[in-house]
Amino acid sequence: MNLPEGNKKYKKTKSLVYSCQYHCIFCPKYRRKVLVEGIEVRLKELILEKQNEYGYEILEMEIMSDHVHLLIDVNPQIGIHSVISQIKGYTSKTLRSEFPALKKRLPCLWTRGKFVSSVGSVSLEVVKKYIEEQKNK
Repeated sequence: MNLPEGNKKYKKTKSLVYSCQYHCIFCPKYRRKVLVEGIEVRLKELILEKQNEYGYEILEMEIMSDHVHLLIDVNPQIGIHSVISQIKGYTSKTLRSEFPALKKRLPCLWTRGKFVSSVGSVSLEVVKKYIEEQKNK
């Protein structure tokens, strides 16, 4: 359930009302440009497909050839680290089975690291615009 307040939407569980958005970036191992030729399309589908199960909502997403930008709303009881780890694990397993060339090029799909920044000091619109503009660079 979303509870609107201005531009911000609040979500509600039985015991919690929250609004926690993060800008996340993660990259393929060795920053290889492997998110191309249909892999990026399938990656978007996989990330969107697990929203309810893993407890997040994608507000904006851009897949570059060598990194992924997500603007994501996460239930704080689950936590952003856990959600991104689940996304990376699920997408790595699935993409490597569906695109065997990835197994040949990389020992594992994703680096262990990730960038996470809470969205609070800037508006959601500013972060969304930044992510959308990444394709034009």
